[in-house]
Amino acid sequence: MKQFSLIPFQKASGMTWLLMVMLLMFSPSATWASEDQDDWSAMLERVDNIRFPEGGYQVDVTITTTEQGGEPDEREYRIISKGNSHTLVQTMYPEDERGQILLMRGKELWAFLPSLSQPVRLPLSQRLTGQVANGDLARAGLSGDYEASLARREKIDGIEYAVLQLSAADNWVTYRKALLWVHPKSSRPLKAEYYSASGRLLKTCHFQNYRNMSGAMRPTKLVIEDALRPGNRSVLEYRDMVERDLPDKIFTKDYLKKLAR
Repeated sequence: MKQFSLIPFQKASGMTWLLMVMLLMFSPSATWASEDQDDWSAMLERVDNIRFPEGGYQVDVTITTTEQGGEPDEREYRIISKGNSHTLVQTMYPEDERGQILLMRGKELWAFLPSLSQPVRLPLSQRLTGQVANGDLARAGLSGDYEASLARREKIDGIEYAVLQLSAADNWVTYRKALLWVHPKSSRPLKAEYYSASGRLLKTCHFQNYRNMSGAMRPTKLVIEDALRPGNRSVLEYRDMVERDLPDKIFTKDYLKKLAR
């Protein structure tokens, strides 16, 4: 390969320096480095919009959990959401848990159980089933809850992904830290790693089976693997997504007390 020698500043022509500046400006490293915090926050918003519609919607999800030495456990939920802060998660199966409802409103998560007269407040980080936390369903959006920055670039199967470092904006969110692999052009998420406050890897999530749901290509399958207990995993399969005009009244405790009876 031909080697290029440095040209003394005094003897470099205007055209030579223009060429050198253009090469630096349009090199991949310069392009990535020029992007600031707003660029990565915008990318995180695009990730959310790929996963779910911006407005109100309803979607059903089946969660199948397998653990070492045990039989697969299957559960079904219906998610009704209006933005990231107004969400209902209804248990549809198994039958003996049907009627249980999680309500996400603002920063508060409440559980409504037919056997209890009053709702119970729960943390987003609490386990819902298998490797799935309450917040994985009730507050699945990331933008607004996390500050995004570029951790590094990583090439996978010939594609260079942006690896975003996500830091919790507050203590009440589902995970304190995360890494998210995002396709730089399409903003499709490939995988995520979720960490504790101390930096311990808790789970790995893979976004798979991109298909058309509600007018956009979205990941219809998520595989969440337990990093602390290898072999334990939960598979989330989304289906029947429809956009809905949802009134605010359904996201209130008084309204859900009636549904949970």
